[in-house]
Amino acid sequence: MLYIGVDLGTSAVKLLLMNEDGKIENIASREYPLYFPNPGWSEQNPQDWFDQSMEGIKELLAGYPKEEVAGISFGGQMHGLVVLDEQDQVIRPAILWNDGRTGKETEYLNQVIGKERLSEYTANIAFAGFTAPKIFWMKEHEPENFGKIRKIMLPKDYLAYRLSGSFCTDVSDASGMLLMDVKNRRWSEEMLKICGITEEMLPKLYESYEVVGTLKAEITKDLGLSENVKVIAGAGDNAAAAVGTGTVGDGRCNISLGTSGTIFISSRNFGVDEHNALHSFAHADGNYHLMGCMLSAASCNKWWSEEILKTKDFKAEQEGICRLGENHVFYLPYLMGERSPHNNPDARAMFIGMSMDTTREEMTQAVLEGVAFGLRDSLEVARSLGIQLERTKICGGGAKSPLWKKMIANIMNLKVDVIESEEGPALGAAMLAAVGCGAYPDVETVAEKVVKVIDTIEPEADLVQKYEERYQEFRKIYPAVKELF
Repeated sequence: MLYIGVDLGTSAVKLLLMNEDGKIENIASREYPLYFPNPGWSEQNPQDWFDQSMEGIKELLAGYPKEEVAGISFGGQMHGLVVLDEQDQVIRPAILWNDGRTGKETEYLNQVIGKERLSEYTANIAFAGFTAPKIFWMKEHEPENFGKIRKIMLPKDYLAYRLSGSFCTDVSDASGMLLMDVKNRRWSEEMLKICGITEEMLPKLYESYEVVGTLKAEITKDLGLSENVKVIAGAGDNAAAAVGTGTVGDGRCNISLGTSGTIFISSRNFGVDEHNALHSFAHADGNYHLMGCMLSAASCNKWWSEEILKTKDFKAEQEGICRLGENHVFYLPYLMGERSPHNNPDARAMFIGMSMDTTREEMTQAVLEGVAFGLRDSLEVARSLGIQLERTKICGGGAKSPLWKKMIANIMNLKVDVIESEEGPALGAAMLAAVGCGAYPDVETVAEKVVKVIDTIEPEADLVQKYEERYQEFRKIYPAVKELF
């Protein structure tokens, strides 16, 4: 049988076709626009997601036996607010995860409602990107639109709704809304009251590997698929990527160097750090995870290379970098504010430490190191909880850089396992579809079967020591310049 994984990203939808043995048969990708109607705002049209996903599925399945497709599932950009009216029409463009308009609402939730109460209700505090502050923003700034709301959903769940008619979400994605009691995997009555919404407005909660329905008749007709094709709940993109890298079960780690950067630690047990610097979310394997998320990771390198250096040859820019652990230039990677661990939407990127003999290579090196140092900040929070890690998987566009992987290994002092497939969320979604269709008994079993480590980058003792000194300098910079933001 065949399984479709849909990764609904910020710039494109990526679709993957996997067979029952875990072999990737085909991959397709379709882009859609991103809108910035005001400084710091970020929106998309949900119809674009649906249209490009449908076209992408057709492209993905061209030449393959459609009758063998058994299931479809999703990994999706998290935290986005999609709102529908009583006619099931989208009320306004979706407000995305990297939208920064909710500073006042976030502050109200954290300061007036209070971080302790929020953590008690949801295991998390408010971050500007989360869904609940966006609902507050609509209530305050678009009361007419707010009054029309009948359904609230996340981006990937809009796809599931259009494909199956099932008003659903999964616990990993719902964890990032600030509306869910993560520990008990249910909607928080207290948070619904605070936000002025009802449980009827929210989708039914499922585990990521559970079947939510089958394809609607008009969808099967358009795609040429059977009406028996199962739709499986899926997961938030980071949880789906973790499945795709085998970061399931207890005490495993994955670092993602995508547009945003994450450090993701799976756990069988629920846990929260005392300052809520890390997100405490449900995982797609039925357990839990801790996650540190930085808003700009590989996007820092893209910005530096394309906008400043005016080149897309990332490899060439990195070729002259050889003095690792000796750079005196530092870079704060906060192009769009920062989430973990600083929770400051006003933070901004900066270089510090340049002199007359600073080179282009040192500036590029500082960008790559700054992202790794930023991720290390979240790792230090996990270590403060007694979590001891020896190794991590790695995925995302930045993971294609051998130099960046070497930096990660030595800055984190972790063995970095490179896996055969770097398809992350799309592969994870296909794996969840296979579990939902009964091809595998659980998520850990399919991960063991599908995920293969092909290389490991080992930390080097002398380089670890050099980077330890550099990191201790880096971590002093943000507190020193925080007031400038």
